[in-house]
Amino acid sequence: MLTYLRRAVVIAVVFLVLTFVYMFLGTGLSQAAFSHQANGSLTANGSTLIGQNWTSPNWFHGRPDATGPYAPSSSQAGGDDPLVANGVPGESGASNLGPRSKVLLANTQQLIAYWHHLGVDPTPDLVTTSGSGYDPDISPADAMVQVPMVARATGLSEAALGDLIKQHTHAAQWGFLGSDYVVVLQLNEALAALEHPGRQ
Repeated sequence: MLTYLRRAVVIAVVFLVLTFVYMFLGTGLSQAAFSHQANGSLTANGSTLIGQNWTSPNWFHGRPDATGPYAPSSSQAGGDDPLVANGVPGESGASNLGPRSKVLLANTQQLIAYWHHLGVDPTPDLVTTSGSGYDPDISPADAMVQVPMVARATGLSEAALGDLIKQHTHAAQWGFLGSDYVVVLQLNEALAALEHPGRQ
């Protein structure tokens, strides 16, 4: 009886030690080799892995999100109304509104009107939510249609903004997986540096 108990205790201790060794070894290696990624890909203004809520015409905007900073409006249910940004936290996930949803249609029409009010002829991505609700990036075309809006608001030339977008366009992974994309946070941080050259 004691022999079996001793074996059980020894095995439990060994596996407990191995678990902690594995955990600390994995953490140590990730911090040594991929410190930026292991710490959440953080910049001074947020994470490049999660979309932020940009509402001013002085900045490029990301895709609308179904959750997170965008909460359902009081007039429309479904959680797919990115025009309401009141800081209510949510979880990742799509709204699951189908193509025949009246709520989806109404929210999309509101978004189109919102963009037209800002002087932008939006792309389909700018008026439809992402699947995760957290997408941090947009296509170069999504960014380019916002150039006149940002140029008017900041006084920067459209040519300078176009160059900025090109500089911050990432190619598809390995040249064929996915498509070219722009991380909105990185683009806006570069925009801030362009407006104020001394700012990091």
